[in-house]
Amino acid sequence: MPKPQAIVKNSESNPFHEVQRRIEDVGRRLKLPDGIIARLRECERELTVHFPVQMDDGSLKIFTGYRIQHSDTRGPAKGGIRFHPEVNLDEVRALATWMTFKTAVVNIPYGGAKGAVACNPKTLSHRELERLTRRYASEISLIIGPESDIPAPDVGTNPQIMAWIMDTYSMTKGYSVLGVVTGKPLEIGGSRGRLEATGRGCMICARLAGKHIGLDLNGASVVVQGFGNVGAISAKLLAREGGKVIAVSDSTGAIHNAKGLDVEAVMRHKAESGSVVGYRPAEAIGSTELLGLKCDILVPAALEQQIHEGNAASIKARMIVEGANGPATAEATRILRDKGVFIVPDILANAGGVVVSYFEWVQGLQSFFWTEEEVNQRLQHVMDDAFHEVLEISQREKVDMREAAYMLAIGRVAKAMMIRGIYP
Repeated sequence: MPKPQAIVKNSESNPFHEVQRRIEDVGRRLKLPDGIIARLRECERELTVHFPVQMDDGSLKIFTGYRIQHSDTRGPAKGGIRFHPEVNLDEVRALATWMTFKTAVVNIPYGGAKGAVACNPKTLSHRELERLTRRYASEISLIIGPESDIPAPDVGTNPQIMAWIMDTYSMTKGYSVLGVVTGKPLEIGGSRGRLEATGRGCMICARLAGKHIGLDLNGASVVVQGFGNVGAISAKLLAREGGKVIAVSDSTGAIHNAKGLDVEAVMRHKAESGSVVGYRPAEAIGSTELLGLKCDILVPAALEQQIHEGNAASIKARMIVEGANGPATAEATRILRDKGVFIVPDILANAGGVVVSYFEWVQGLQSFFWTEEEVNQRLQHVMDDAFHEVLEISQREKVDMREAAYMLAIGRVAKAMMIRGIYP
């Protein structure tokens, strides 16, 4: 196993402060009242918990977790749970805020939330991970629920972890509560198509953006940073559309083959070895080198702020489809825009996951489940509508797609706030 090359966050920029500045800028552009801008800048509820977990050796270890609700103005708060050793409060605040705007840009009746535990799930045993998850779930059960705040998987979590959260919450209620989380296994109320939904949304956006800029996906070269669920599925589906995936990376390193990679073979190699590195036929390259490869489509699907002022000028992609949340800083976006790179922003590009989470929640409430074909057709319809709404604003207002997406989303949330008013 090669020595891990950790994906390092850009320490020069605070993601929450960046999104607050964007709210200010877009709010002024939309001529929103100062009070509405002030409300949008802050998260409504913030829960920090410090809780003990018994490790397999009998010792107790204290972990820190968060659940942040940015807004529930348009419906129950919605957002994933991240298990990552470097997670912090401002990161979770930013992620929760992005969720509010993501649900608004695709126009589903949710607000935004996010949760996290500062831990490395790769170093925990199965039993330790279960104990940590269940204790964290009991700590945040004060504010989550099918009508108030619905968690889902994110970095470092998966359907099994959602099952433990659902079971823990249900035990406190005395009956099964299918709608308390989404991204669950099919056997306990999960939705068909959910596992691939975020990556499928990225593929749909790439196809729509390609049509707009005159790029045929058939034969288009693709680079994917981050080969977790979102990146791997994006790569697989883009390859099925005829795309040539020439490079991928994960936290251990990156691989490249100019003639194209067999994506499903790389997925099998990673499942067996724990790394994309070592796959043949491909050469190992540096993670920094990967971002600078000449390609038609770049899919950053790792952590936030991977594209920044220091590396944006070296990017040679024609189009960027943001599979991760906040993968590019504001300065990087300006550099790329000036270079003529077409960016499909995160709050649009990776919204497929929350769209199908919404479908799962609706199915669970009704106890009536759809086929995968129905789920994918409905997802296509929602993503198509959202993409063209953002594109229309971009062209009308002469702004880039990120600015247009925020104008659409912030406008919707602000209007809902003004309609609802203030209690009491």
